[in-house]
Amino acid sequence: MHTAAKLARAGDRLVSMVAAALIVLMLLYGGYSLWNTAMIYNGAFLGSDLLQFKPGISGDPDSNPTLEELQAINPDVLGWLTIDDTHIDYPVVIGEDDMEYINTDVYGDFALSGSIFMSSMNARDLSDSYTLIYGHHMDNGGMFGDVVEFVNTDYFDSHPTGTFYLPDATYSIEIFACMEPDAFDTMIYNPTAQPQGDISELLNYVDENAVQSRYIGVTPQDKVIALSTCAEAETNGRVVIFGRLDRMS
Repeated sequence: MHTAAKLARAGDRLVSMVAAALIVLMLLYGGYSLWNTAMIYNGAFLGSDLLQFKPGISGDPDSNPTLEELQAINPDVLGWLTIDDTHIDYPVVIGEDDMEYINTDVYGDFALSGSIFMSSMNARDLSDSYTLIYGHHMDNGGMFGDVVEFVNTDYFDSHPTGTFYLPDATYSIEIFACMEPDAFDTMIYNPTAQPQGDISELLNYVDENAVQSRYIGVTPQDKVIALSTCAEAETNGRVVIFGRLDRMS
């Protein structure tokens, strides 16, 4: 009986030690998960290290020398995109394909929030009639998280403008439509399907399927830019906003 009691007490201690170890492991994992989530979200916003390369801060719209400095760090950098009064304010890169910058930041390092990147099918100098830009949907509004807000009328109406800076040119962006396509919509996600100098088919398609739109007099000869991100609820759902590009300098 005495031996059995000792064994029982030892078993109880072992169970308590295992339970305590599991609790500690769970606490450590929970703490790591919170830290990791915070790092992902913080990494999705523009830091001071990148802000120094943003063009136009000097007030000179005719010169964007800071972009050339960033290109010296990463030649894949092609420009800087800003949508006024939103969190969309980032350098834009272009990769060999559309997967290269899904989880890679502008410095070429691994980052779950990735980068804002142009479709690899597009010309990096914005010479195409239709240019497509991608970014992750971050729940805290980072990267292209604010794109999904454009489905709401008040937000769409109050955020009509932006700017796209290249090293040797600056373009204004006037947003005119928002769509909710799926990821397999070839009209939206195959920019090379649009003939140069005539995007009438695309404009008609957007007009017919837009969830928000405003008339700004876009013509088939204009240049159009689209910003695409994932929708909140649907696996293959997307939200895309469209803007007209006009060269300022």
